[in-house]
Amino acid sequence: MPPAESFELVLVLIAIVIPLELIARRLRFPPSAALTLGGVALALLPGMPEISVDPDLMLVLFLPPLLFSSAYFTVWRDFRANLRIILQLAVGAVAFTTLIVGVVARLLVPDLPWAACFALGAVVSPPDAVAAKAALAGLPLPARLVTLLEGESLINDAAGLVLYRLAVTAGLTGVFSLAGGAGEFVLLAAGGVAVGLAAGFLVSSALARLKDAHLAIAASFLVAWASYILGERLHVSGVLSTVVCGLVLGQRQHSLFSAVTRVQATAVWAVAVFIMESLIFILIGLSLRGVLHRLSESGFEMSRFAPAIGAILLAMTAARFVWILTTAYVARFLFPKLRASDPYPPLAVPIVMSWAGMRGVVSLAVALAVPEEFPGRDFIMAATMAAIFASILIQGTTLRPLIKAMPLGAFELAQAQTLSLAQARARMIRAEERAIAGLSRQPDGGERHPRLSEQYGRRAEIAQRYAESNGEFDAARREHYDAILAANRAGRAELLRLHRAGEVHDAVVQALESELDLEEIGARRVADYSEGAAHGANPGHA
Repeated sequence: MPPAESFELVLVLIAIVIPLELIARRLRFPPSAALTLGGVALALLPGMPEISVDPDLMLVLFLPPLLFSSAYFTVWRDFRANLRIILQLAVGAVAFTTLIVGVVARLLVPDLPWAACFALGAVVSPPDAVAAKAALAGLPLPARLVTLLEGESLINDAAGLVLYRLAVTAGLTGVFSLAGGAGEFVLLAAGGVAVGLAAGFLVSSALARLKDAHLAIAASFLVAWASYILGERLHVSGVLSTVVCGLVLGQRQHSLFSAVTRVQATAVWAVAVFIMESLIFILIGLSLRGVLHRLSESGFEMSRFAPAIGAILLAMTAARFVWILTTAYVARFLFPKLRASDPYPPLAVPIVMSWAGMRGVVSLAVALAVPEEFPGRDFIMAATMAAIFASILIQGTTLRPLIKAMPLGAFELAQAQTLSLAQARARMIRAEERAIAGLSRQPDGGERHPRLSEQYGRRAEIAQRYAESNGEFDAARREHYDAILAANRAGRAELLRLHRAGEVHDAVVQALESELDLEEIGARRVADYSEGAAHGANPGHA
Protein backbone atom coordinates (compact mmCIF):
# COMPACT_ATOMS: atom_id res chain seq x y z
CA MET A 1 0.00 0.00 0.00
CA PRO A 2 1.47 3.43 -0.99
CA PRO A 3 2.37 5.75 1.93
CA ALA A 4 -0.37 8.25 1.05
CA GLU A 5 -3.03 5.49 1.11
CA SER A 6 -1.65 4.19 4.41
CA PHE A 7 -2.02 7.65 5.91
CA GLU A 8 -5.57 7.95 4.57
CA LEU A 9 -6.38 4.56 6.11
CA VAL A 10 -5.09 5.72 9.50
CA LEU A 11 -7.34 8.79 9.27
CA VAL A 12 -10.31 6.57 8.43
CA LEU A 13 -9.56 4.32 11.40
CA ILE A 14 -9.35 7.32 13.75
CA ALA A 15 -12.68 8.58 12.36
CA ILE A 16 -14.24 5.16 13.00
CA VAL A 17 -13.01 5.19 16.60
CA ILE A 18 -15.36 8.04 17.54
CA PRO A 19 -18.72 6.36 16.67
CA LEU A 20 -17.53 3.02 18.04
CA GLU A 21 -16.59 4.69 21.35
CA LEU A 22 -19.96 6.46 21.50
CA ILE A 23 -21.85 3.24 20.78
CA ALA A 24 -19.84 1.34 23.42
CA ARG A 25 -20.54 3.99 26.04
CA ARG A 26 -24.23 4.13 25.19
CA LEU A 27 -24.55 0.33 25.42
CA ARG A 28 -22.19 0.10 28.43
CA PHE A 29 -20.04 -2.23 26.33
CA PRO A 30 -16.25 -2.34 26.84
CA PRO A 31 -14.68 -0.01 24.24
CA SER A 32 -11.82 -2.48 23.70
CA ALA A 33 -14.25 -5.19 22.60
CA ALA A 34 -16.27 -2.78 20.45
CA LEU A 35 -13.13 -1.51 18.69
CA THR A 36 -11.83 -5.03 18.12
CA LEU A 37 -15.15 -6.16 16.64
CA GLY A 38 -15.16 -3.02 14.52
CA GLY A 39 -11.74 -3.96 13.19
CA VAL A 40 -12.96 -7.46 12.37
CA ALA A 41 -15.99 -6.03 10.55
CA LEU A 42 -13.75 -3.73 8.53
CA ALA A 43 -11.42 -6.61 7.65
CA LEU A 44 -14.35 -8.64 6.30
CA LEU A 45 -15.74 -5.84 4.12
CA PRO A 46 -15.54 -6.67 0.38
CA GLY A 47 -12.74 -4.77 -1.30
CA MET A 48 -11.04 -3.92 1.96
CA PRO A 49 -7.26 -4.19 1.46
CA GLU A 50 -5.46 -6.77 3.57
CA ILE A 51 -3.69 -5.06 6.44
CA SER A 52 -0.18 -6.35 7.03
CA VAL A 53 1.01 -5.42 10.51
CA ASP A 54 4.76 -5.09 10.94
CA PRO A 55 5.42 -6.55 14.42
CA ASP A 56 8.63 -4.62 15.06
CA LEU A 57 7.00 -1.33 14.05
CA MET A 58 3.93 -2.14 16.14
CA LEU A 59 6.03 -2.68 19.26
CA VAL A 60 8.27 0.35 18.89
CA LEU A 61 5.43 2.66 17.79
CA PHE A 62 2.80 1.87 20.42
CA LEU A 63 4.45 0.20 23.39
CA PRO A 64 6.95 2.87 24.61
CA PRO A 65 4.56 5.85 24.86
CA LEU A 66 1.80 3.77 26.42
CA LEU A 67 4.12 2.24 29.02
CA PHE A 68 5.79 5.59 29.67
CA SER A 69 2.44 7.32 30.20
CA SER A 70 1.22 4.65 32.63
CA ALA A 71 4.47 4.76 34.59
CA TYR A 72 4.53 8.57 34.62
CA PHE A 73 1.12 8.74 36.33
CA THR A 74 1.74 5.78 38.65
CA VAL A 75 1.55 6.60 42.37
CA TRP A 76 5.07 5.60 43.39
CA ARG A 77 4.26 5.17 47.10
CA ASP A 78 1.48 2.68 46.33
CA PHE A 79 3.60 0.92 43.69
CA ARG A 80 6.52 0.51 46.10
CA ALA A 81 4.28 -0.63 48.96
CA ASN A 82 2.83 -3.39 46.75
CA LEU A 83 6.02 -4.31 44.90
CA ARG A 84 6.17 -7.81 46.38
CA ILE A 85 2.78 -8.78 44.96
CA ILE A 86 3.40 -6.91 41.69
CA LEU A 87 6.57 -8.95 41.13
CA GLN A 88 4.70 -12.15 42.04
CA LEU A 89 2.25 -11.32 39.25
CA ALA A 90 4.62 -9.80 36.69
CA VAL A 91 7.35 -12.44 36.99
CA GLY A 92 5.92 -15.40 38.92
CA ALA A 93 2.55 -15.60 37.17
CA VAL A 94 4.15 -15.12 33.73
CA ALA A 95 6.72 -17.86 34.34
CA PHE A 96 4.12 -20.23 35.82
CA THR A 97 1.70 -19.65 32.93
CA THR A 98 4.52 -20.19 30.43
CA LEU A 99 5.33 -23.52 32.10
CA ILE A 100 1.72 -24.74 32.28
CA VAL A 101 0.86 -23.72 28.71
CA GLY A 102 4.08 -25.28 27.44
CA VAL A 103 3.39 -28.62 29.15
CA VAL A 104 -0.25 -28.71 28.01
CA ALA A 105 0.72 -27.83 24.44
CA ARG A 106 3.29 -30.63 24.40
CA LEU A 107 0.78 -33.16 25.73
CA LEU A 108 -1.89 -32.18 23.20
CA VAL A 109 0.41 -31.68 20.21
CA PRO A 110 3.27 -34.18 20.68
CA ASP A 111 4.84 -33.24 17.33
CA LEU A 112 5.47 -29.72 18.60
CA PRO A 113 9.02 -29.32 20.00
CA TRP A 114 9.41 -28.29 23.64
CA ALA A 115 10.96 -24.98 22.59
CA ALA A 116 7.91 -24.13 20.47
CA CYS A 117 5.57 -25.11 23.33
CA PHE A 118 7.34 -22.81 25.77
CA ALA A 119 7.60 -20.06 23.15
CA LEU A 120 3.81 -20.21 22.85
CA GLY A 121 3.52 -20.08 26.64
CA ALA A 122 5.77 -17.02 26.78
CA VAL A 123 3.79 -15.26 24.03
CA VAL A 124 0.39 -15.65 25.71
CA SER A 125 1.49 -15.46 29.35
CA PRO A 126 1.73 -11.67 30.00
CA PRO A 127 -1.57 -9.78 30.24
CA ASP A 128 -1.41 -6.69 28.09
CA ALA A 129 -0.94 -3.21 29.59
CA VAL A 130 -3.31 -1.59 27.09
CA ALA A 131 -6.01 -4.25 27.48
CA ALA A 132 -5.75 -4.13 31.28
CA LYS A 133 -6.00 -0.34 31.40
CA ALA A 134 -8.97 -0.32 29.02
CA ALA A 135 -10.75 -3.02 31.01
CA LEU A 136 -10.25 -1.26 34.37
CA ALA A 137 -11.29 2.21 33.21
CA GLY A 138 -14.33 3.42 35.13
CA LEU A 139 -14.82 0.23 37.13
CA PRO A 140 -15.60 0.50 40.88
CA LEU A 141 -12.47 -1.22 42.19
CA PRO A 142 -10.49 -0.82 45.40
CA ALA A 143 -7.51 1.46 44.83
CA ARG A 144 -5.04 -1.24 45.85
CA LEU A 145 -6.42 -3.75 43.35
CA VAL A 146 -6.03 -1.18 40.55
CA THR A 147 -2.44 -0.54 41.71
CA LEU A 148 -1.64 -4.26 41.54
CA LEU A 149 -3.11 -4.84 38.09
CA GLU A 150 -1.64 -1.69 36.55
CA GLY A 151 1.71 -2.32 38.24
CA GLU A 152 1.76 -5.87 36.90
CA SER A 153 1.02 -4.66 33.38
CA LEU A 154 4.03 -2.31 33.52
CA ILE A 155 6.53 -5.10 34.16
CA ASN A 156 5.12 -8.39 32.89
CA ASP A 157 5.83 -7.65 29.21
CA ALA A 158 9.53 -7.61 30.03
CA ALA A 159 9.30 -11.05 31.68
CA GLY A 160 7.29 -12.50 28.78
CA LEU A 161 9.63 -11.10 26.13
CA VAL A 162 12.73 -12.46 27.89
CA LEU A 163 11.18 -15.93 28.22
CA TYR A 164 10.16 -15.79 24.57
CA ARG A 165 13.71 -14.94 23.47
CA LEU A 166 15.11 -17.83 25.49
CA ALA A 167 12.60 -20.27 23.99
CA VAL A 168 13.22 -19.10 20.41
CA THR A 169 16.99 -19.29 20.87
CA ALA A 170 16.65 -22.82 22.22
CA GLY A 171 14.39 -23.79 19.31
CA LEU A 172 16.74 -22.44 16.66
CA THR A 173 20.02 -23.63 18.19
CA GLY A 174 18.89 -26.69 20.09
CA VAL A 175 20.81 -25.47 23.15
CA PHE A 176 19.28 -24.37 26.46
CA SER A 177 20.76 -23.95 29.91
CA LEU A 178 18.51 -23.23 32.89
CA ALA A 179 21.31 -21.48 34.77
CA GLY A 180 22.30 -19.51 31.67
CA GLY A 181 18.68 -18.55 31.02
CA ALA A 182 18.19 -17.36 34.60
CA GLY A 183 21.41 -15.36 34.40
CA GLU A 184 20.36 -13.74 31.15
CA PHE A 185 16.96 -12.91 32.64
CA VAL A 186 18.57 -11.13 35.61
CA LEU A 187 21.05 -9.32 33.36
CA LEU A 188 18.37 -8.06 30.99
CA ALA A 189 16.13 -6.93 33.86
CA ALA A 190 18.90 -5.25 35.87
CA GLY A 191 20.28 -3.61 32.76
CA GLY A 192 16.86 -2.25 31.81
CA VAL A 193 16.37 -0.78 35.28
CA ALA A 194 19.85 0.80 35.21
CA VAL A 195 19.31 2.33 31.77
CA GLY A 196 15.90 3.65 32.81
CA LEU A 197 17.28 5.25 35.98
CA ALA A 198 20.15 6.91 34.12
CA ALA A 199 17.88 8.14 31.32
CA GLY A 200 15.24 9.37 33.76
CA PHE A 201 17.59 11.49 35.87
CA LEU A 202 19.55 12.86 32.91
CA VAL A 203 16.46 13.69 30.87
CA SER A 204 14.54 15.22 33.78
CA SER A 205 17.42 17.60 34.45
CA ALA A 206 17.48 18.58 30.78
CA LEU A 207 13.70 19.02 30.58
CA ALA A 208 13.78 21.33 33.59
CA ARG A 209 15.75 23.80 31.48
CA LEU A 210 13.08 23.89 28.77
CA LYS A 211 10.86 26.76 29.83
CA ASP A 212 8.64 26.50 26.75
CA ALA A 213 5.77 24.07 27.41
CA HIS A 214 5.50 22.98 23.76
CA LEU A 215 9.18 22.03 23.61
CA ALA A 216 8.98 20.15 26.91
CA ILE A 217 5.93 18.17 25.80
CA ALA A 218 7.50 17.29 22.44
CA ALA A 219 10.65 16.20 24.28
CA SER A 220 8.61 13.99 26.63
CA PHE A 221 7.36 11.94 23.66
CA LEU A 222 10.91 11.60 22.38
CA VAL A 223 12.03 10.44 25.83
CA ALA A 224 9.44 7.65 25.80
CA TRP A 225 10.74 6.22 22.53
CA ALA A 226 14.39 6.99 23.22
CA SER A 227 14.43 5.13 26.56
CA TYR A 228 12.95 2.04 24.89
CA ILE A 229 15.22 2.13 21.83
CA LEU A 230 18.31 2.79 23.98
CA GLY A 231 17.53 -0.21 26.16
CA GLU A 232 17.03 -2.46 23.14
CA ARG A 233 20.22 -1.20 21.46
CA LEU A 234 22.17 -1.96 24.65
CA HIS A 235 20.64 -5.49 24.63
CA VAL A 236 18.74 -5.04 27.89
CA SER A 237 15.00 -4.81 28.54
CA GLY A 238 13.62 -1.81 26.66
CA VAL A 239 10.29 -2.29 28.44
CA LEU A 240 11.83 -1.90 31.90
CA SER A 241 14.00 0.97 30.69
CA THR A 242 10.88 2.84 29.53
CA VAL A 243 8.90 2.05 32.68
CA VAL A 244 11.67 3.11 35.07
CA CYS A 245 12.33 6.29 33.09
CA GLY A 246 8.61 7.13 33.27
CA LEU A 247 8.54 6.49 37.02
CA VAL A 248 11.52 8.81 37.58
CA LEU A 249 10.03 11.64 35.53
CA GLY A 250 6.64 11.16 37.16
CA GLN A 251 8.18 11.57 40.60
CA ARG A 252 10.27 14.60 39.63
CA GLN A 253 7.62 16.44 37.58
CA HIS A 254 6.28 18.38 40.56
CA SER A 255 9.50 20.32 41.10
CA LEU A 256 10.87 20.34 37.56
CA PHE A 257 7.97 21.43 35.35
CA SER A 258 5.91 24.60 35.33
CA ALA A 259 2.18 24.60 35.97
CA VAL A 260 1.51 25.40 32.30
CA THR A 261 3.68 22.50 31.15
CA ARG A 262 1.96 20.03 33.48
CA VAL A 263 -1.56 21.10 32.49
CA GLN A 264 -0.85 21.08 28.77
CA ALA A 265 1.18 17.86 28.90
CA THR A 266 -1.63 16.03 30.70
CA ALA A 267 -4.11 17.07 28.01
CA VAL A 268 -1.80 16.25 25.09
CA TRP A 269 -0.77 12.88 26.48
CA ALA A 270 -4.39 11.95 27.27
CA VAL A 271 -5.42 12.48 23.64
CA ALA A 272 -2.35 10.73 22.25
CA VAL A 273 -2.82 7.71 24.52
CA PHE A 274 -6.53 7.52 23.67
CA ILE A 275 -5.80 7.48 19.92
CA MET A 276 -3.01 4.90 20.25
CA GLU A 277 -5.03 2.57 22.45
CA SER A 278 -8.03 2.80 20.13
CA LEU A 279 -5.92 2.12 17.04
CA ILE A 280 -4.35 -0.91 18.72
CA PHE A 281 -7.70 -2.63 19.24
CA ILE A 282 -8.88 -1.84 15.71
CA LEU A 283 -5.59 -3.14 14.29
CA ILE A 284 -6.00 -6.34 16.30
CA GLY A 285 -9.34 -6.88 14.58
CA LEU A 286 -7.98 -5.89 11.17
CA SER A 287 -5.02 -8.24 11.49
CA LEU A 288 -7.30 -11.28 11.76
CA ARG A 289 -7.84 -11.43 8.00
CA GLY A 290 -4.13 -11.35 7.22
CA VAL A 291 -3.33 -14.00 9.82
CA LEU A 292 -6.05 -16.32 8.55
CA HIS A 293 -4.83 -15.81 4.98
CA ARG A 294 -1.26 -16.61 6.02
CA LEU A 295 -2.38 -19.75 7.85
CA SER A 296 -4.44 -20.83 4.85
CA GLU A 297 -1.49 -20.41 2.49
CA SER A 298 0.74 -22.51 4.75
CA GLY A 299 -1.84 -25.33 4.82
CA PHE A 300 -2.60 -24.98 8.52
CA GLU A 301 -5.82 -26.85 9.39
CA MET A 302 -7.60 -24.78 12.04
CA SER A 303 -10.36 -27.37 12.52
CA ARG A 304 -7.78 -30.05 13.28
CA PHE A 305 -6.07 -28.03 16.00
CA ALA A 306 -9.15 -26.22 17.37
CA PRO A 307 -9.65 -28.63 20.33
CA ALA A 308 -5.98 -28.34 21.33
CA ILE A 309 -6.10 -24.54 21.08
CA GLY A 310 -9.25 -24.46 23.18
CA ALA A 311 -7.60 -26.59 25.85
CA ILE A 312 -4.52 -24.34 25.81
CA LEU A 313 -6.72 -21.27 26.38
CA LEU A 314 -8.33 -22.99 29.35
CA ALA A 315 -4.89 -23.90 30.70
CA MET A 316 -3.70 -20.30 30.23
CA THR A 317 -6.68 -18.95 32.19
CA ALA A 318 -6.56 -21.67 34.86
CA ALA A 319 -2.81 -21.15 35.43
CA ARG A 320 -3.39 -17.50 36.36
CA PHE A 321 -6.19 -18.48 38.74
CA VAL A 322 -4.05 -21.14 40.40
CA TRP A 323 -1.04 -18.86 40.80
CA ILE A 324 -2.95 -15.89 42.18
CA LEU A 325 -5.11 -17.91 44.55
CA THR A 326 -2.10 -19.87 45.81
CA THR A 327 0.14 -16.86 46.38
CA ALA A 328 -2.71 -14.89 47.95
CA TYR A 329 -3.47 -17.44 50.66
CA VAL A 330 -0.63 -19.96 51.01
CA ALA A 331 2.07 -17.33 51.53
CA ARG A 332 0.04 -15.64 54.26
CA PHE A 333 -0.71 -19.02 55.87
CA LEU A 334 3.00 -19.96 55.96
CA PHE A 335 4.28 -16.59 57.20
CA PRO A 336 2.41 -15.16 60.24
CA LYS A 337 4.28 -11.83 60.06
CA LEU A 338 3.10 -11.34 56.49
CA ARG A 339 -0.44 -12.27 57.52
CA ALA A 340 -0.32 -9.78 60.39
CA SER A 341 0.82 -6.88 58.20
CA ASP A 342 -1.28 -7.84 55.18
CA PRO A 343 -4.33 -9.98 56.12
CA TYR A 344 -6.07 -12.48 53.87
CA PRO A 345 -7.93 -10.67 51.05
CA PRO A 346 -11.61 -11.39 50.33
CA LEU A 347 -11.94 -14.30 47.89
CA ALA A 348 -13.43 -11.93 45.33
CA VAL A 349 -10.12 -10.06 45.03
CA PRO A 350 -7.97 -12.88 43.57
CA ILE A 351 -10.90 -14.00 41.40
CA VAL A 352 -11.28 -10.55 39.83
CA MET A 353 -7.51 -10.19 39.46
CA SER A 354 -7.32 -13.56 37.72
CA TRP A 355 -10.15 -12.77 35.32
CA ALA A 356 -8.70 -9.33 34.49
CA GLY A 357 -5.65 -10.79 32.73
CA MET A 358 -6.34 -10.03 29.07
CA ARG A 359 -3.95 -10.42 26.15
CA GLY A 360 -3.38 -7.82 23.47
CA VAL A 361 -0.91 -6.01 21.28
CA VAL A 362 2.32 -7.41 22.74
CA SER A 363 1.19 -11.01 22.27
CA LEU A 364 0.07 -10.22 18.71
CA ALA A 365 3.32 -8.48 17.77
CA VAL A 366 5.50 -11.20 19.26
CA ALA A 367 3.51 -13.97 17.55
CA LEU A 368 3.84 -12.21 14.19
CA ALA A 369 7.57 -11.81 14.81
CA VAL A 370 8.22 -15.55 15.26
CA PRO A 371 10.90 -16.49 12.68
CA GLU A 372 9.65 -18.21 9.54
CA GLU A 373 11.94 -21.20 10.13
CA PHE A 374 10.87 -21.65 13.76
CA PRO A 375 9.05 -24.98 14.31
CA GLY A 376 5.34 -24.69 15.09
CA ARG A 377 5.14 -21.05 13.96
CA ASP A 378 1.64 -21.40 12.46
CA PHE A 379 0.29 -23.12 15.57
CA ILE A 380 1.75 -20.39 17.80
CA MET A 381 0.15 -17.70 15.65
CA ALA A 382 -3.26 -19.39 15.60
CA ALA A 383 -3.28 -20.05 19.36
CA THR A 384 -2.17 -16.49 20.09
CA MET A 385 -4.92 -14.94 17.97
CA ALA A 386 -7.46 -17.16 19.70
CA ALA A 387 -6.11 -16.10 23.12
CA ILE A 388 -6.30 -12.41 22.23
CA PHE A 389 -9.85 -12.53 20.87
CA ALA A 390 -11.12 -14.78 23.63
CA SER A 391 -9.70 -12.61 26.39
CA ILE A 392 -10.87 -9.29 24.92
CA LEU A 393 -14.33 -10.45 23.85
CA ILE A 394 -15.12 -12.82 26.72
CA GLN A 395 -13.19 -11.58 29.74
CA GLY A 396 -13.44 -7.95 28.71
CA THR A 397 -17.22 -8.03 28.34
CA THR A 398 -17.87 -10.01 31.53
CA LEU A 399 -15.44 -8.19 33.86
CA ARG A 400 -17.86 -5.42 34.82
CA PRO A 401 -20.74 -7.79 35.74
CA LEU A 402 -18.27 -9.96 37.66
CA ILE A 403 -17.01 -6.99 39.70
CA LYS A 404 -20.54 -5.86 40.46
CA ALA A 405 -21.51 -9.38 41.55
CA MET A 406 -18.43 -10.01 43.74
CA PRO A 407 -18.18 -8.42 47.21
CA LEU A 408 -14.65 -7.03 47.01
CA GLY A 409 -14.82 -5.59 50.52
CA ALA A 410 -11.88 -3.85 52.16
CA PHE A 411 -8.60 -4.57 50.43
CA GLU A 412 -6.03 -2.01 51.43
CA LEU A 413 -2.52 -2.25 52.79
CA ALA A 414 -1.98 -0.74 56.22
CA GLN A 415 0.19 2.34 55.81
CA ALA A 416 1.25 5.30 57.86
CA GLN A 417 -1.58 7.77 58.42
CA THR A 418 -1.54 10.58 55.88
CA LEU A 419 -3.33 13.91 55.73
CA SER A 420 -6.69 14.06 54.02
CA LEU A 421 -7.25 16.38 51.09
CA ALA A 422 -8.96 18.93 53.36
CA GLN A 423 -6.16 18.79 55.95
CA ALA A 424 -3.44 19.16 53.30
CA ARG A 425 -5.32 22.06 51.71
CA ALA A 426 -5.57 23.80 55.11
CA ARG A 427 -1.80 23.44 55.62
CA MET A 428 -1.09 24.76 52.12
CA ILE A 429 -3.35 27.80 52.48
CA ARG A 430 -1.87 28.58 55.91
CA ALA A 431 1.59 28.65 54.31
CA GLU A 432 0.25 31.01 51.63
CA GLU A 433 -1.19 33.25 54.34
CA ARG A 434 2.15 33.43 56.16
CA ALA A 435 3.91 34.35 52.91
CA ILE A 436 1.43 37.17 52.22
CA ALA A 437 1.68 38.40 55.82
CA GLY A 438 5.47 38.60 55.54
CA LEU A 439 5.30 40.53 52.27
CA SER A 440 2.50 42.83 53.44
CA ARG A 441 3.78 43.91 56.85
CA GLN A 442 5.70 47.22 56.79
CA PRO A 443 8.27 48.47 59.35
CA ASP A 444 5.82 51.03 60.74
CA GLY A 445 3.23 48.32 61.45
CA GLY A 446 1.06 49.14 58.45
CA GLU A 447 -0.05 46.77 55.72
CA ARG A 448 1.17 47.00 52.15
CA HIS A 449 -1.45 44.48 50.95
CA PRO A 450 -4.32 44.68 53.46
CA ARG A 451 -6.93 43.14 51.16
CA LEU A 452 -4.70 40.19 50.29
CA SER A 453 -3.85 39.61 53.96
CA GLU A 454 -7.54 39.64 54.83
CA GLN A 455 -8.42 37.37 51.91
CA TYR A 456 -5.78 34.74 52.66
CA GLY A 457 -6.48 34.87 56.37
CA ARG A 458 -10.15 34.21 55.68
CA ARG A 459 -9.31 31.35 53.31
CA ALA A 460 -7.01 29.78 55.88
CA GLU A 461 -9.68 30.02 58.59
CA ILE A 462 -12.35 28.44 56.37
CA ALA A 463 -10.02 25.67 55.21
CA GLN A 464 -9.08 24.81 58.80
CA ARG A 465 -12.73 24.73 59.92
CA TYR A 466 -13.63 22.47 56.99
CA ALA A 467 -10.73 20.10 57.72
CA GLU A 468 -11.99 19.69 61.30
CA SER A 469 -15.69 19.40 60.39
CA ASN A 470 -15.77 15.65 59.57
CA GLY A 471 -18.01 16.26 56.57
CA GLU A 472 -20.41 18.61 58.35
CA PHE A 473 -20.12 21.26 55.63
CA ASP A 474 -20.05 18.96 52.59
CA ALA A 475 -23.55 19.85 51.41
CA ALA A 476 -22.94 23.59 51.83
CA ARG A 477 -19.61 23.24 50.05
CA ARG A 478 -21.20 21.54 47.05
CA GLU A 479 -23.84 24.26 46.91
CA HIS A 480 -21.07 26.88 47.07
CA TYR A 481 -19.28 25.45 44.04
CA ASP A 482 -22.55 24.88 42.20
CA ALA A 483 -23.19 28.59 42.61
CA ILE A 484 -19.70 29.38 41.27
CA LEU A 485 -20.39 27.20 38.22
CA ALA A 486 -23.74 28.95 37.65
CA ALA A 487 -22.01 32.33 37.78
CA ASN A 488 -19.34 30.98 35.44
CA ARG A 489 -21.99 29.95 32.92
CA ALA A 490 -23.63 33.36 33.11
CA GLY A 491 -20.31 35.14 32.57
CA ARG A 492 -19.50 32.87 29.64
CA ALA A 493 -22.90 33.50 28.04
CA GLU A 494 -22.44 37.27 28.33
CA LEU A 495 -18.93 37.10 26.87
CA LEU A 496 -20.21 35.09 23.89
CA ARG A 497 -23.10 37.55 23.42
CA LEU A 498 -20.65 40.45 23.32
CA HIS A 499 -18.50 38.56 20.84
CA ARG A 500 -21.39 37.75 18.53
CA ALA A 501 -22.47 41.39 18.67
CA GLY A 502 -18.99 42.45 17.60
CA GLU A 503 -18.43 44.49 20.79
CA VAL A 504 -15.19 42.73 21.83
CA HIS A 505 -12.08 41.64 19.94
CA ASP A 506 -11.24 37.95 19.52
CA ALA A 507 -8.05 38.41 21.57
CA VAL A 508 -10.12 39.72 24.49
CA VAL A 509 -12.52 36.79 24.17
CA GLN A 510 -9.65 34.28 24.24
CA ALA A 511 -8.06 35.89 27.32
CA LEU A 512 -11.30 36.04 29.31
CA GLU A 513 -12.38 32.60 28.15
CA SER A 514 -9.09 31.15 29.46
CA GLU A 515 -9.84 32.70 32.86
CA LEU A 516 -13.35 31.25 32.83
CA ASP A 517 -12.03 27.84 31.77
CA LEU A 518 -9.53 27.69 34.65
CA GLU A 519 -12.22 28.82 37.10
CA GLU A 520 -14.63 26.17 35.82
CA ILE A 521 -12.01 23.41 35.92
CA GLY A 522 -11.09 24.26 39.51
CA ALA A 523 -14.71 24.47 40.67
CA ARG A 524 -15.71 21.23 38.94
CA ARG A 525 -12.71 19.38 40.35
CA VAL A 526 -13.59 20.37 43.92
CA ALA A 527 -17.31 19.74 43.38
CA ASP A 528 -16.63 16.30 41.86
CA TYR A 529 -14.30 15.42 44.72
CA SER A 530 -16.92 16.44 47.28
CA GLU A 531 -19.53 14.33 45.47
CA GLY A 532 -17.17 11.34 45.34
CA ALA A 533 -16.24 11.67 49.01
CA ALA A 534 -19.92 11.83 49.94
CA HIS A 535 -20.44 8.45 48.23
CA GLY A 536 -17.29 6.85 49.61
CA ALA A 537 -15.25 6.98 46.39
CA ASN A 538 -11.50 6.90 46.44
CA PRO A 539 -10.31 10.37 45.45
CA GLY A 540 -7.04 8.99 44.21
CA HIS A 541 -8.82 7.20 41.38
CA ALA A 542 -11.72 9.54 40.74
